[in-house]
Amino acid sequence: MGHCDAAGVPHEPQRMSPVTYKAEYIWIDGTEPTAKLRSKTRILAEGEELPLWGFDGSSTNQAKGSSSDCVLKPVFSCPDPIRGGAGDLLVLCEVLNTDLTPHESNTRAELAEVAERFAAQEPVFGIEQEYTFFEGGRPLGFPVGGFPAPQGGYYCGVGVDEIHGRDVVEAHLENCLRAGLGISGINAEVMPGQWEFQVGPLAPLEVADQLWIARWLLYRTAEDFGVSATLDPKPVKGDWNGAGAHTNFSTRAMRERYDAIITACESLGEGSKPLDHVKNYGAGIDDRLTGLHETAPWNEYSYGVSDRGASVRIPWQVEKDGKGYIEDRRPNANVDPYVVTRLLVDTCCTALEKAGQV
Repeated sequence: MGHCDAAGVPHEPQRMSPVTYKAEYIWIDGTEPTAKLRSKTRILAEGEELPLWGFDGSSTNQAKGSSSDCVLKPVFSCPDPIRGGAGDLLVLCEVLNTDLTPHESNTRAELAEVAERFAAQEPVFGIEQEYTFFEGGRPLGFPVGGFPAPQGGYYCGVGVDEIHGRDVVEAHLENCLRAGLGISGINAEVMPGQWEFQVGPLAPLEVADQLWIARWLLYRTAEDFGVSATLDPKPVKGDWNGAGAHTNFSTRAMRERYDAIITACESLGEGSKPLDHVKNYGAGIDDRLTGLHETAPWNEYSYGVSDRGASVRIPWQVEKDGKGYIEDRRPNANVDPYVVTRLLVDTCCTALEKAGQV
């Protein structure tokens, strides 16, 4: 029987609602030539582990309607800075088939195998993600029906006449930091409305996972400001810089000896390697890698010290110190980080192993 209140009227004991949290499941879809991010929310009880989940692959270019189920496997999670509730999470997932094998769109699984094979060489990455804000059909800061002043003063600039979207950038940075991501910096880029953030230094899987989450946070943060963000490698045709994802890479040997730096650079230029890499460095790469605007031609390979017109740059400090890292300047802003990290680890670590420089 229930308890009585002060007037002697019986009532049932109060039942407490179970404590829950929100998990935003995020995955990479099968759209070609450039995959998109998708996400949906699951409500879980406090203490409940992140379960496998499913989705309609026929709506994400990952299955046919007659056999549409795909599986989401959580692989990385971090606090959700957008919702901000206690326990709320962002959950990055791999896509699996219903037999729990990797889906053909799952490029993370391939990286995991290569990263494990060369783990003893301790590969580390830092990726510089460039992107461009759009408002309607034009880049943020471009006047209606015209063009702004030529590029030159926008890079790392300050002032409302040259900088557009800083409020979004600062909000995105804060969201990434609250999520615990390894963001190492931000800066305005060469074209109006174009910006960059850097992720790393981190191991291959970590840098790629966190870059995908940082991209999702970029799109989601921009929603609240009524603008969009694009990773288009050449968002404006003509005399404007494109958008890249310059990829900084080293192994333990490269961080200790300059001869390993040279071996890595040479390995990237051997045989079919230059084209093998470039064709997997993002759709539309020939529009960006023209030999102009701080790029090397897409069909030529070169490396050099302090040379931003080379395919691969050796920073001047690396030459001076006799150790350090290299910067592959070819990847597009829209590159799949699982793919670029896999290719660099496979090519360079194989060469260093053969040369006995591990």
